Amino acid sequence: MAAPARSSARDIAQIAVFAALIAALTLPGAIPVGVLGVPITLQTLGVMLAGAILGARKGTIAVALYVVLGLVGLPILAGGTGGVGVLAGPTGGYLIGFIPAAFVIGLLTERILPRYPIWAGLLVTIAGGILVEYAIGVPWLATVAGIPLWTAITVGAVPFLIGDLIKVVVTVLVAKSVHRAWPGVAPERHWRRAHASDAASTGTPVLDAR
Repeated sequence: MAAPARSSARDIAQIAVFAALIAALTLPGAIPVGVLGVPITLQTLGVMLAGAILGARKGTIAVALYVVLGLVGLPILAGGTGGVGVLAGPTGGYLIGFIPAAFVIGLLTERILPRYPIWAGLLVTIAGGILVEYAIGVPWLATVAGIPLWTAITVGAVPFLIGDLIKVVVTVLVAKSVHRAWPGVAPERHWRRAHASDAASTGTPVLDAR
């Protein structure tokens, strides 16, 4: 009975640490870009790291915890702001997008463990940390600011793309080192395991995602 308790305590500690990490990466300051003031921060790096290191469940909880704490008023969001009023601003979609972004990164990361190939890690982190994040943040920006979607892309995505790609590379290099040094931090969910029962019942061989 002691093992589940230790595991639960460890999971809670990891979630708390990564929520704090995202907040810490946000606090150095935000550089507003363009007339709409969409800020450049390091918080997205923390979101990517949470998903890539902790996996879908713990990574998503850590990011959601950070978002909730910011929305209830703690000054841990971009620019030292906090409160639910942030959602009414043009950057509210990016903040909400952190949660599904971490989930997608975590879920896909679990499929490429334990090896965590660099090329696969890059694709996984881009899928969640850039594609999912922009897919939510940019339309929100267009709606709140009352501007065409293409304009929102040019002011809310294009100026940040190079910086976000750098964050992706940093995330993958850090996650690769963590998963090599501490295997099991995130669960492994291979197709072989997910479909083992189906394969046994049909006699169809299942490819191992590794």
